[in-house]
Amino acid sequence: MANPSFNMKPRQVPRVETPYRRIVTAIPVPESLPILEQLRRYEPLAMTGQPPVIWHRAEGCQVFDPYGNMWLDFSSGVLVTNAGHGAPEVREAIIAQANAGLLHNYCFPSEQRALLTKMLAELAPPGMDKVFLLTTGSEAIENAIKLARTYGLRRHGRHKIGIVSFERAFHGRTLGAQQAGGIPALKEWIVNFDPAFYQVPFPDGYRTEDTSFDLFLKKLAEQGATPEMIAGVLTESFQGGGADFAPPEYMQALRRWCTEHDILLICDEVQAGFGRSGRLWAFEHYGIVPDIIVCGKGISSSLPLAAVISRAEIMDMYPPGSMTSTHTGNPVCCMAAVASIRRIISLNLVQNAAERGQTLFRLLGALQHEHQDVIGAIHGKGLVAGIQVVRAGTKEPDAELAFKVVEKAYEKGLLFFAPVGYGSATIKVAPPLVITDDMLEDGLMALREAFAEARAELGR
Repeated sequence: MANPSFNMKPRQVPRVETPYRRIVTAIPVPESLPILEQLRRYEPLAMTGQPPVIWHRAEGCQVFDPYGNMWLDFSSGVLVTNAGHGAPEVREAIIAQANAGLLHNYCFPSEQRALLTKMLAELAPPGMDKVFLLTTGSEAIENAIKLARTYGLRRHGRHKIGIVSFERAFHGRTLGAQQAGGIPALKEWIVNFDPAFYQVPFPDGYRTEDTSFDLFLKKLAEQGATPEMIAGVLTESFQGGGADFAPPEYMQALRRWCTEHDILLICDEVQAGFGRSGRLWAFEHYGIVPDIIVCGKGISSSLPLAAVISRAEIMDMYPPGSMTSTHTGNPVCCMAAVASIRRIISLNLVQNAAERGQTLFRLLGALQHEHQDVIGAIHGKGLVAGIQVVRAGTKEPDAELAFKVVEKAYEKGLLFFAPVGYGSATIKVAPPLVITDDMLEDGLMALREAFAEARAELGR
């Protein structure tokens, strides 16, 4: 199904009224059409790919439009609002900093930046005590690639600049991040592809059944890449598109291989960090420590912020003024992040993600049992899951059915972002970490109904 789009003709849908979901209008809301049409007129077409909900207010796990509807949010605004939408502590921190009169300070020193960098260094594994604040995950990934290549070049010469990443990976939409990504459709516009980027299969156990580290070595060798040519290995701690985790023994073997050959292991925690997987950092599931951590999204539960965390010998390779960003460590964003992280810790939301994750995967297991012919796999940990939708009895992705399920769920007051991952056929489940078992039960009831109705409508 190429370039799916949500139905923009208002239609009556059954009224929904539960403690966590409410639909009382036609969908999409007729009064919302002028706003949607204005956005379509002035924004790129690419911005039209999500359910046409006018976000008016969001609190905890709910998103409200201006017309009386309320959605239970299983998207976290694409895995951002870990501490919950509109967390009071975060709002208060933003307001207080704005009222303090400092909204921007470039790289000039600020107390706010000092506070956040210290906090992040203390949350990172021992020895990772340098933090570079940026604005987006893509920007932070670009910096990590730069650092790895600089490290390899300075220690071993100009031949050691290779970056290994994984098929089906997503690291962002800037040039280096796109080249490191593993989704061919997102790279077709790149004409002069950097030959020092190499890709190997990701050992998810479903799309790539061979999860041995020998496959990593074999595929790298087939591309003519030797350890002497590799500066860094870049991997999502869980692969975002499918919420796919590698086997711990694979990641431990990768860690040993990188150490043996003085290669930097970079863990992309942009989606995974700050408790999403039931651990503060998702790489903790593997019993390893990377050389570079890249994080973002859930760092502030709100405003644009990202960070690169590593050792001084890596982070201090560039002299003053030569590794900066215009909005690095914006003081308002910094205080939002400080408040969000404090809330995650004080409310024990990492543990809540682990415990509620048990409920989530129990419910998803029942859903898969009901639709085992079209749900090929459900991967994830904590409060992130990927429902991989396939054509009955095969592993072929069924993007049309996945999209229809998301659309039906939206009509029932359950909000996902559009399907992602391999073949755009994975429904991502990622609610805020403040979610309760009752909310999960309510959401999965809607999802079960959405699956049944979508299959009936499409004859699947």
